[in-house]
Amino acid sequence: MEKMRTFAADFIKIDMTDKKIPTALGTEKVSKLLAQYAIPSIIAMTASSLYNMVDSIFIGQGVGAMAISGIAITFPLMNVAGAFGSLVGVGASTLVSVKLGQKDYDTARHVLGNVVDLNIGLGLLLTVVALIFLDPILYFFGASENTIPYARDYMQIILLGNVITHLYFGMNALLRASGHPKDSMYATIATVVVNTILDPIFIFGLDMGIRGAAVATVIAQTLSLMWQIKLFSNKNELLHFSRGIFRLKKRIVTASLSIGMAPFLMNLAACLVVILINKALMRTGGDYAIGAYGLVNRLVFVAVMVCVGLNQGMQPIAGYNYGAKLYSRVTEVLKLTVFWATLVTTTAFLLGELVPEVLIRIFTSDEELIRISVKALRIVVLVFPVVGFQMVTTNFFQSIGMAPKAIFLSLTRQLLFLLPCILVLPEIYGENGVWYSMPISDLISTIVAGVMLWWQFRKFKHHDTELSI
Repeated sequence: MEKMRTFAADFIKIDMTDKKIPTALGTEKVSKLLAQYAIPSIIAMTASSLYNMVDSIFIGQGVGAMAISGIAITFPLMNVAGAFGSLVGVGASTLVSVKLGQKDYDTARHVLGNVVDLNIGLGLLLTVVALIFLDPILYFFGASENTIPYARDYMQIILLGNVITHLYFGMNALLRASGHPKDSMYATIATVVVNTILDPIFIFGLDMGIRGAAVATVIAQTLSLMWQIKLFSNKNELLHFSRGIFRLKKRIVTASLSIGMAPFLMNLAACLVVILINKALMRTGGDYAIGAYGLVNRLVFVAVMVCVGLNQGMQPIAGYNYGAKLYSRVTEVLKLTVFWATLVTTTAFLLGELVPEVLIRIFTSDEELIRISVKALRIVVLVFPVVGFQMVTTNFFQSIGMAPKAIFLSLTRQLLFLLPCILVLPEIYGENGVWYSMPISDLISTIVAGVMLWWQFRKFKHHDTELSI
């Protein structure tokens, strides 16, 4: 791990004498840049969250309450797939932003080629392993005899399209990093629209049930990936496919994986936590409690993905200006992103507390599932106003290549705080103990993030003072 960190640190060093900033990322007003980059990402991420909600709505209303619980069982496996995707995509996109800030365009192009190779390799490996051991994995994740048929039918299709999913998300991350946030947004929106059209056709029209939802998902991502490949095949673009860029380079692979280690570990930690949550809920509340967790996750996911969109808008701005040593601009974009993320999560808090039943009934008409879900949603969003700050702070350290700090913050909520709560509180308070574990860990991890961010601000001010002398 230490060797990988050293590679990443060496790889993003720049020449102190090179003060000329070649693009608007270093000269344009920061608030304008954030709007330019974040709005398309927010639209794309909101569409992505709606994309997940659409599946759940059609499955819940068309297949039933147990199907919703079956989908919830697949969350850990989806987190594992997301972990490997973010290991490559997030790390590479951050590296591209920094390299563009350094005007090292040749390396940026090689990062593109290496992303394709890594996504295909890791995607195939995960597909083969997961398909061979699918049933034992799902039972380990908390499946019961009632829910495993739904979880199995869904994941078999999703896993067959896993390489496509990895490439789709990887290409989208590089589109944003290379200055094409609108194209990234269009790709995501297209995926949502196609999936929304195909869901009822496959689920109801062709009577494929939950498998139909999975098929619609894979087809939608395939069509968007084909368009992304076309964009990167344009030789007039700075970042494009060309001969020689697909040969894996040790320095690029190591630096990308090092920077991407933070979201990778965060997703793996999330996988472990969801497994324990599912098991605790199965023990204290049964299949309906797991289904409620699935619905709450879908709703909370909307606010989280808006914050992710803000983070994605911040990432190229922070990465570029950090590479160019314009620390005051790095600080400014961070403060703006924190403000908007806090506004988003506060809105989610108000909706979750004031109209939870209205939100839950979108997915299901099962009264028992509604009752449990409403209670769970109100508890889970208790401290949501501070969650935006924690998310932005973690992404900020990742955006400027500070992998160790990002990794630490990624793990504080999941492992250091949430995991102990899940192991202890359900034994004392039953099902409610599972729900209360989440806001407690959110609050503590936010305090830790605040302390680390305050310390980093002091360093930036010191650097600005030195440069002005």
